[in-house]
Amino acid sequence: MKRRVFRVSIIALLVISCSLLELINNKAEPINFATRIPFGVTSSALIPTSENIPGQFMDYLAQTGDTLPSVAAHFNTSEAALRAANPMIPLDATTLRPGSALKIPFIDLPGWGSSYKIIPDEYYVNGPLAIHFKTSEFVAQYPGWLKDYRFYAGGLTRPGAEMIDLVALNFSINPQLLLAVLEYQTHALSDPQPPTSVYTLGYVDKQHEGLYLQLVWAANMLNNGYYSWRSGQTISFENPYGELEIPYPWQNAASVALQTYFIDSPLSDYASATGPDGVAATFMNLFGNPWEINEALIPENLKQPDLLLPFQAGERWSFSGGPHSAWGTLEPFAAVDFSPPPHLVGCQPSDNWVVAMADGVIARSEVGILLLDLDGDGDERTGWNIFYLHAASDDRVAAGIHVNAGDKLGHPSCEGRGAWASGTHIHIARKYNGEWIPADGTLAFNLEGWVAHDGTAQYMGTLTRESETITACVGCSNSASQITAGE
Repeated sequence: MKRRVFRVSIIALLVISCSLLELINNKAEPINFATRIPFGVTSSALIPTSENIPGQFMDYLAQTGDTLPSVAAHFNTSEAALRAANPMIPLDATTLRPGSALKIPFIDLPGWGSSYKIIPDEYYVNGPLAIHFKTSEFVAQYPGWLKDYRFYAGGLTRPGAEMIDLVALNFSINPQLLLAVLEYQTHALSDPQPPTSVYTLGYVDKQHEGLYLQLVWAANMLNNGYYSWRSGQTISFENPYGELEIPYPWQNAASVALQTYFIDSPLSDYASATGPDGVAATFMNLFGNPWEINEALIPENLKQPDLLLPFQAGERWSFSGGPHSAWGTLEPFAAVDFSPPPHLVGCQPSDNWVVAMADGVIARSEVGILLLDLDGDGDERTGWNIFYLHAASDDRVAAGIHVNAGDKLGHPSCEGRGAWASGTHIHIARKYNGEWIPADGTLAFNLEGWVAHDGTAQYMGTLTRESETITACVGCSNSASQITAGE
């Protein structure tokens, strides 16, 4: 079980729930916290009992994207204990069936945060529900300052709606959620008068002046909370009294993302933003009830399709980056890197080819970026997609081209608008229905049998195939880090 503890400032109300204590004292019945507080109902943080109750179980309905390791981490138990309590779960299960009932062994937990669910995960990612949404048309309907806003990025001056779409595309966050957050914090859609501060969203940092960079920061923080919770890491909040809390174990990833984003707000701001009158109400007023959805974002027992290494068979490249951020600087750690021979440090031009890791269609081809869509519909918001970063402009395959596994796509480089690189390499990551899939975990990157694992920090990971393990050589090259495709 992975545990990265985030000790950050949070403000939440702590009130003892009498009904909870009554349930705990009743040892003859299962403790059904999951149905005590339904969606859309605000609850105070809960203070659990200090004693374990042998033989007691709590009820839990699996949510989209849940895995046994993540559920175990949220409830401070073990995968083995969950399997013992739920023997019907297949041994090879990856993601759990949304809505399936689980029994959770009762384990001591620290104080819990709010149980209020803000939005479903399906409206967090830039996935299937965003396909028919047109940001520019939507923004044009409102009198707010965003309609006339212009920003400069990538050599162009762009309208505000395009800024929303650019951040949504890069971080794979639903543009509707970004608009809801922006409207809640700045009245971007409803107020014609723009904010006067360069720190529009309240993040005071010289490197993030202006609305675009403020929104980049916000997306980075939102993804960090979403994927930390999704992958089963331990997230801890510190309240004003110096006491640790954790997110309510029945929470969903999107709500935890918004909770962690608003952590540093004053008490009234945090409580308002994450309660029913905050971002949830803003989203509903703009887009309707987000809970009226019928399809889960991540299906039961999702499997990665067979994937090649991203370079030509017979060539020997360096494994130059273990699991690290797919886009941005924080979670999700969904990407790995490979560097071509002659294994020189620096941005040297390369004649070696990056290849298609599976059959598909090129859904996107732009400065430094290729997006390989495996379901062939040309939309990276549906099905499996492979994201390539630092693909050179020379010889880069065009969007719309159908390719087969092993076909040449372009050359590795340092190119990538808004993406830093210290040496020639290719960065690869996976998405399913718009959600980044961590490089390690129950759906770990598997490239010709080489399986990725996290290291002690970003980039410091390994690839393992049977009894052989290769450790990433970050910013360097040695024979021990090199791997041959097609063997």
